[in-house]
Amino acid sequence: MITPTLLRPTIINHLKLDFSKSFTARNLSLKPRLPKFPSFKLTPDPPGNIVGTVNDAYVPPQPEISKGSFHWAYERLVVLGMTPLIVFPFIAGVDYPLVDAILSSLILLHSRYGFQSCIIDYIPKRKFGTWHKLAMILLNIGSFTSLYGIYVIETENNGLADLIYKMWTV
Repeated sequence: MITPTLLRPTIINHLKLDFSKSFTARNLSLKPRLPKFPSFKLTPDPPGNIVGTVNDAYVPPQPEISKGSFHWAYERLVVLGMTPLIVFPFIAGVDYPLVDAILSSLILLHSRYGFQSCIIDYIPKRKFGTWHKLAMILLNIGSFTSLYGIYVIETENNGLADLIYKMWTV
């Protein structure tokens, strides 16, 4: 039998483990701890998205050939070029390596223009700065890697049209 003298409050207090100091809300946070680089911060927009005063004259941006309506026109030209090339290998029934390489390259250009439009729309440079540059660099790396993949498919195999034909006949 345990006597009350053995269970004095001083002994019980010494045996208790004090977790209150080691487990705090800060230590139990599930947020990832990322390094704080000043270049990765988002640029806050001015109130109302107004830069300057109402008396300042409007300065239109300089037109760039690779942006805006020019970019849209290039996308449409790529799609128009792809349309006959998609049907041609299956109607002709003969593998033409040059036609197949052009088709593969146009598909890559079409995909790149689409992803570039998404990056421009959803990760704008004026707000995201470094993240926009990083996304564009990753897009360029992916495009060049895909271009190398097209080269491998065209040189080591019979090309994209033959690959699609084999997948349909499986």
